[in-house]
Amino acid sequence: MPDNAPDDRYDLVVVGSANADLVIGVERRPAPGETVLGSDLAVHPGGKGANQSLAAARLGARTALLARVGDDGHGRLLLETQRAAGVDTDGVLVGGAPTGVALITVDPSGDNSIVVSPGANGRLTPEDVRASAPLLAAARVVSVQLEIPLETLAETVRGRGPDTRLVLNPSPPAPLPDEVLAACDPLVVNEHEARFLLGEGAGAAPADWAHALLARGPRSVVITLGAEGALVADGRTGSLDHLVSPKVHAVDTTGAGDAFTAALAWRLGRGDGLRAAAAYAVRVGAAAVMARGAQESFPTPAEVDAL
Repeated sequence: MPDNAPDDRYDLVVVGSANADLVIGVERRPAPGETVLGSDLAVHPGGKGANQSLAAARLGARTALLARVGDDGHGRLLLETQRAAGVDTDGVLVGGAPTGVALITVDPSGDNSIVVSPGANGRLTPEDVRASAPLLAAARVVSVQLEIPLETLAETVRGRGPDTRLVLNPSPPAPLPDEVLAACDPLVVNEHEARFLLGEGAGAAPADWAHALLARGPRSVVITLGAEGALVADGRTGSLDHLVSPKVHAVDTTGAGDAFTAALAWRLGRGDGLRAAAAYAVRVGAAAVMARGAQESFPTPAEVDAL
């Protein structure tokens, strides 16, 4: 390719879920067997895959989404919002089951609890991934999560381009095959996900989790720490860096982890080092908790710079 030829690669291809988020505000989350009253129901586009692709596109990334939605109103909502943000949706398949749904309660502190009905996300198959080989081959970075079948994730790992970097957020957490762990660069986890993957011997501190996770095979690990920022462990250099988050007033944490991961993956695709990419992602995650909703809260570059 000539030096002045246009680069038609995607900064980021996201392989993952697309859900309708059904959100209710509550004064407190119910105990087992208890009923509480909440706010009016709000319906928003969501799903970890769709969240990441939209968050990256809003930051300026050339982004594509490989996902599956139902042939229904929720599916049309998801496709419309992705296209409006500039995401390439040619890889979004339609049909096979109703669109996935996430039931979300948010308390006054901004903390949330989520139950997901996978719907069409559970019908995204390894065959779908193989049929999208040109899309994966055109990606600088591929980002995946665990709201799609594990065998589909494994096929994504096998089918990505030889110089395509893989970013994995194992949420909701599940045991991961060695071939998937070995491809992660980085593996992005929060405290709950880290403890799940490590089991009883996880240790007490994030630094312990980072070292133990690296020993499982990933090339690098990023542990998100909420208001405390993130811990970045690079298996190549042996470095361990704690990145502090800007102090902000948290309104709603829904989708903040997806915004963080999208920003991290995009900046890696641009050529940033792991520490620099994670430092930018920390600021994006902080900006995302300052507004309600998931995709509605994802910041523009100007809003990130303001932090």
